[in-house]
Amino acid sequence: MQDISTYNFKGKRVLIRVDFNVPMNKETLEVTDNTRIRAAAPTIKHILDNGGSVVIMSHLGRPKDASESRFSLENIVEDTSKVLGVDVRFAGDCIGTDALKMSAELNPGEVMMLENVRYYKQETTGTESFAEILAKHGDTFVNDAFGTAHRAHASTTVVAKFFPNDKMFGFLIEGEIRSVDKVLNSTEKPLTAIVGGAKVSSKITIIERLLDTVDNLIVGGGMAYTFVKASGGKVGNSLVEDDYLDMAKRIMTDAKAKGVHLHIPTDTIIADAFSNDANIKEVDITEIPDGWMGLDVGSQTAAECAEIISNSRLILWNGPMGVFEMENFQAGTVAVANAIVAATAKGAFSLIGGGDSVAAINQFNLADKVSYVSTGGGAMLEYLEGKELPGIKAIRG
Repeated sequence: MQDISTYNFKGKRVLIRVDFNVPMNKETLEVTDNTRIRAAAPTIKHILDNGGSVVIMSHLGRPKDASESRFSLENIVEDTSKVLGVDVRFAGDCIGTDALKMSAELNPGEVMMLENVRYYKQETTGTESFAEILAKHGDTFVNDAFGTAHRAHASTTVVAKFFPNDKMFGFLIEGEIRSVDKVLNSTEKPLTAIVGGAKVSSKITIIERLLDTVDNLIVGGGMAYTFVKASGGKVGNSLVEDDYLDMAKRIMTDAKAKGVHLHIPTDTIIADAFSNDANIKEVDITEIPDGWMGLDVGSQTAAECAEIISNSRLILWNGPMGVFEMENFQAGTVAVANAIVAATAKGAFSLIGGGDSVAAINQFNLADKVSYVSTGGGAMLEYLEGKELPGIKAIRG
């Protein structure tokens, strides 16, 4: 494994796996959010500035085959060129003769983009012969696609074996790993994790791992009502996973045994329908009437969470406190976001990860006021759970 900061790229063709699976307008096929392209730009520009050429490799969506032109990476070439400030050439394939010829003739400072690797089923099956052809596009391999690092696909994992002495992480993956490791392994205290979202079942492994690390664990979102019901509270029509009531009880017991302050919401904003126009009121979270459902934490809980966060040195936020997409149920999530921003300004390290948390911090225009916003999604969750990610292992060896 090489270090991108010290590696000599002069005269090298660099095959770089990025995650350009960007959101697009379904009608016009225009990129609606180029965050992932901008996130990979520092790595690509570093290679170019140091005398290398770049072959960009990515997937886009989940096409059945190459007949689905709406998934063609040609649709994002223009945006990529604008972000990089370089005219990006496009290969109409990722393994064809013409594509290989184009990459072979690249000059230092030039950039080309391969066609969607998922047009071939061999990508997702991790077929070695497919990866071997992909590897012919470069002298060096850089993996900068943290968002796909949990997939043992040909372009994310298998291709690395064809670069035994010339493979490395890009700056994006380095930042992701460093940020998560800082939260999980730092000795700074107190460490607070805010875990929200809809279901306990999707966060069990993360919660169990965090109980060995954190000082404070704040539970929010739909999963909170499973904990409330497990404690004997009345939750009305709120989202509850009855199959996980015993699990919730065990988590509460384990937290107490490990000295972790587990904060379950004490009040909640309830509605008589899942709608921003529904009737709403604030009640004790253990006394939700039948026919009503909890859709956000209450003002008391929001204030208590903000107080805990303000006194923290390390903060991990994974999952919103309520249905923040609806204006009437976003106050709790806004309060947590603002508290994290304030704590960061005072010197705390804050890591935001998980699709909904990232969406929330972006919606509130606060992404540049926290320490790190993960692009990883599922990969970050699995890394937090302690799983070995195939894309990471393939580089580290």
